[in-house]
Amino acid sequence: MRITGGCLCGHITYRAQVNEHCVIICHCHSCQQNAGTAFGVVAPVIDDDFTLLTGELASFESVADSGRLRARTFCAKCGTRIYAKTVNNGPGIWAIRAGTIDQRAELSPVAQMWCQSALPWALIDDLPQIPGQPTAADIDKLLASKDA
Repeated sequence: MRITGGCLCGHITYRAQVNEHCVIICHCHSCQQNAGTAFGVVAPVIDDDFTLLTGELASFESVADSGRLRARTFCAKCGTRIYAKTVNNGPGIWAIRAGTIDQRAELSPVAQMWCQSALPWALIDDLPQIPGQPTAADIDKLLASKDA
């Protein structure tokens, strides 16, 4: 799905291609702390298809619950988180923050990951729950259920 988005103050705008069938709620400690709330909602970027249209992203690196080094980008003017990407891992795993996507109403989460870290009141019973980092088999299963 082709999307556009940006930050709260309008300094950052972007366009990207995301897999709308793999939008996930992440309950990891990093997402909780970085979001300042119970979880993050992310849409994966397809094949590094992300274009920054305006502004300049600030970033910092931290180790995620998965043990991977992640570059976390944000608007330096308003602080809006834009995406996180695995560092030094080929194309890496991109995760655009769903709240920054203009078409966010069209993107429904299909699963929850890092549920072992979830705040007990934040789990959504109707969505599949993956205890930690999703495996390739977990992703394949999610995609197959969307095709069914």
